[in-house]
Amino acid sequence: METVVSITDVSKSYHSGHNNIEVLKNVSLDVEKGEFIVIMGASGSGKSTLLNLLGLLDMPDKGKIHLFNEYLTKELSLKERNDLRLRRIGIISQSFNLIPFLTAIENVQLPARIAEDLDKQMDQAKRLLQQVGLKGRFHHKPLKLSYGEQQRVAIARSLINRPDLVLADEPTGNLDSRTSIEIISLMKDLCVSQKTTFIVATHDPNVSSQADRSFYLEDGNLVEISDE
Repeated sequence: METVVSITDVSKSYHSGHNNIEVLKNVSLDVEKGEFIVIMGASGSGKSTLLNLLGLLDMPDKGKIHLFNEYLTKELSLKERNDLRLRRIGIISQSFNLIPFLTAIENVQLPARIAEDLDKQMDQAKRLLQQVGLKGRFHHKPLKLSYGEQQRVAIARSLINRPDLVLADEPTGNLDSRTSIEIISLMKDLCVSQKTTFIVATHDPNVSSQADRSFYLEDGNLVEISDE
């Protein structure tokens, strides 16, 4: 098996006034290619912090993070981190980060344009928007879309460059149950057909029930949830 993510004794703290808050404490985790990993935990437990570290949006205070069996993140320059994220990592954030003056399909296409991988990107963008239930909304700008529709655009955008790793922060949090099931099915299909690895932070039992492995993050500690 190919190891996509290897985390060893990673810790991360933040300062709040005079207090030092340790969000992650010596966290270790190995994730193989094509796995569907779910991380559960209360709000503020550090799930988003962990995803930010894996997405090269932040760096750990200590410990090591290896990606794709070849990159030690702390040795990468800012440009190298940005390039690696663009080419091989898809990110679905809670805030969506859609460009307000671009249409849905233009937002989905944006990472492909930045990566200069334009071959068939229009067809790919249309296919992804159809898969997340937005067939008739290609040319609507974010303000003309509902909250749930904006979330679906963000999910489609994360997949446009066919990433090896997708990091999803509450990807079904604002979707109805039917669309949530469709999104989970899409993610699982990608796991199987393209060996895309998913690491998902969620409270949604529909997502956690589909996981290959589930973990719980509490008091800075990451613990695997047993099936027993």
